[in-house]
Amino acid sequence: MDEIKASTSLRMRRLAIALVIILCGAALRLGGYDIGLPYFLVKYGGSTLWGAMVFFLFAALLPGHSVGRLAVLSLVSAALIEFSRLYHTPWLDDFRLTLAGALLLGRIFSWWNILAYAVGIALAAGFERRHLARTASLKA
Repeated sequence: MDEIKASTSLRMRRLAIALVIILCGAALRLGGYDIGLPYFLVKYGGSTLWGAMVFFLFAALLPGHSVGRLAVLSLVSAALIEFSRLYHTPWLDDFRLTLAGALLLGRIFSWWNILAYAVGIALAAGFERRHLARTASLKA
């Protein structure tokens, strides 16, 4: 029973982190230019946050997997979504022109985005590994 509680608590914490990242990313993308942040920070900061969000969503869905496995799964998924930008159909291009489409799928393929996703995933995985180690040492 305690194991189920721990797993549920871990999932909820990871979902909460993902939600906070989503809110930060949306605020950065929607208001970053308005408050005078540089293009590089808004563009690639958003992509870095997006990569971290992907990591925490996978971590919430798959709580029993190792941090390393979650990071690899997140990077592969993020890269596949980025490569999907090379595929064009009228309905998909129309969706990409909406706010939801731009935030979820993006519009233009970029190797730099993949690098930013990798940085976000690495930071998220490092944060998660550190948190899990700290939690384990407190229980010991």
